Amino acid sequence: QMPGTARHDREMAIQAKRSLSKTTDPVERLRLQCLARGSAGIKGLSRVFRIMDDDNSRTLDFKEFVKGLNDYAMMIDKEEAQEIFRIFDKDGSGTIDFDEFLVTLRPPMSNARKEIIMQAFRKLDKTGDGVITIEDLRGVYNAKHHPKYQNGDWTEDQVFRAFLDNFDSPYDKDGKVTTEEFMNYYAGVSASIDTDVYFIIMMKNAWKL
Repeated sequence: QMPGTARHDREMAIQAKRSLSKTTDPVERLRLQCLARGSAGIKGLSRVFRIMDDDNSRTLDFKEFVKGLNDYAMMIDKEEAQEIFRIFDKDGSGTIDFDEFLVTLRPPMSNARKEIIMQAFRKLDKTGDGVITIEDLRGVYNAKHHPKYQNGDWTEDQVFRAFLDNFDSPYDKDGKVTTEEFMNYYAGVSASIDTDVYFIIMMKNAWKL
């Protein structure tokens, strides 16, 4: 089965919902609302913003920002949204760069955690092109142990695709996983794990590193 993800995902979502009632920091509140949807929650928000970015400027003004939050059903009032926007609009230009926004929104991780995540990514990215695809997985991940493959429901490719979809946004699955997507996903998982040591052991076991 998949590296401990589903269970950690549930734990993290539950933990995020709990913490939501305690925190007053607006950025933390937004982060927790995303994480309450699971590890791909932050990525889901980024997809909403990307769809709205009609002119491909990779920036959002306040109106687009609020619309994106509403489209993603985030519970945030206008004052709170303004406060968050101000935090991200560092130069006061009236627009925010959404790559910067996502990096700030991602739960902070130690370098030790980032390094082990990258090790796992490099192991999966057989071709070394910075994107994990079904082709990459054929050499690394054995689909034959998957229960749905064993009972004939799924082909090998379907097992691989389901695996990749774990890391992908629920609304726009393209069967490719970039470094950023992999990092975002594990930043979510990481948020539910207190110590670096435990996180590293979990990753090493999961990916046989």
